[in-house]
Amino acid sequence: MRIYFAAPLFSEAELEYNERVCGALEDAGHSAFLPQRDGTGGVKKLLQQPEFDTVEEAQHEIFRVDRNEVLEADVLTAILDGQVPDEGVAIEIAIAHENDIPAIGLKTDRRNDPLNAMVFSPLEELVETPQELLETVNDYAD
Repeated sequence: MRIYFAAPLFSEAELEYNERVCGALEDAGHSAFLPQRDGTGGVKKLLQQPEFDTVEEAQHEIFRVDRNEVLEADVLTAILDGQVPDEGVAIEIAIAHENDIPAIGLKTDRRNDPLNAMVFSPLEELVETPQELLETVNDYAD
């Protein structure tokens, strides 16, 4: 199953957590697009390339690549921890929802219960542990 792994990717802790959870999905035989590993590399990296002159051009490229990867996925997984879910993750959930791609949320953080209706409602499933996420993704693969 092809997975788009939507997650915040701005701190060392987030990056390590994403690698661990995404790695478990891949170890189970799934193919995953993890933006921090498989994406554009971010604005600074894109601006080092001659075809991108402005921050805005780089931002448009990040959106284009990530959107296309969401649309190629069989399922989207979304890390929803934090005081509020990451804005990019919320947009990726919406793109998946509007294209009939199931979205499975993983929320281990209880600080913001319940989730905002605009984030919660497009989810097919909301789970509380990485193990539950793996089991739920496996159910969709069957």
